[in-house]
Amino acid sequence: MHPMKTALVIGATGLVGSQLVRLLLTDRRFSEVRVFARRPTGLKHAKLKELVIDFDRLDEIGDAIRGDVLFSALGTTVRQAGSEARQYQIDYTYQYQFARCAAGNGVGCYVLISAAGASAASRFFYMRMKGELERDIASLPFHHVRILQPGFLDGERSEHRSGEKLGLAALKLVNRTGLLRRYRPIHARIVAQAMITASFDESSGVKTHGPHALFALGAAR
Repeated sequence: MHPMKTALVIGATGLVGSQLVRLLLTDRRFSEVRVFARRPTGLKHAKLKELVIDFDRLDEIGDAIRGDVLFSALGTTVRQAGSEARQYQIDYTYQYQFARCAAGNGVGCYVLISAAGASAASRFFYMRMKGELERDIASLPFHHVRILQPGFLDGERSEHRSGEKLGLAALKLVNRTGLLRRYRPIHARIVAQAMITASFDESSGVKTHGPHALFALGAAR
């Protein structure tokens, strides 16, 4: 029987992050769920410890970034952020700086939600940004890093994204014919469970799970 773990979560109010926190709170393998967020989650639970923080001032809460596993589901869109520069700050800078602090404090495992097609060499801004984060996270002194690369995410978002809903509906229709089966939409809850499952893989180093692999990983418990 392994000792219970302390989970650290950033991105807890997003599509995957909100599902992740709920799963962690009911998972007996975790004794504490420490959430770092820009706004309250609205959740109440005996295991939940919530810190509303300014990601530009991590030095003020650095000592609190301690635990066994850091789960990162932080992310935004250009529309929400207002510019590519601001999106890069949230999706890359904030995540990297938080991860660097966690690694420096002895957190052993890092689980990151990235994106299918992420590549630091991509000519597309979003995929290049995700790829740069994957590359730079791999150089941090975590014992093991697990990178999950989902395709289109399904689930109820707190914000309205009409274009994304149309794209998701079209992709579901295409997948009924058997085309693009590898990139079929995946529900946020499955991705969240896949994050938890991946965190219990004790092998050292960096391991990346692509879109298709996440369905099996998210079904394991």
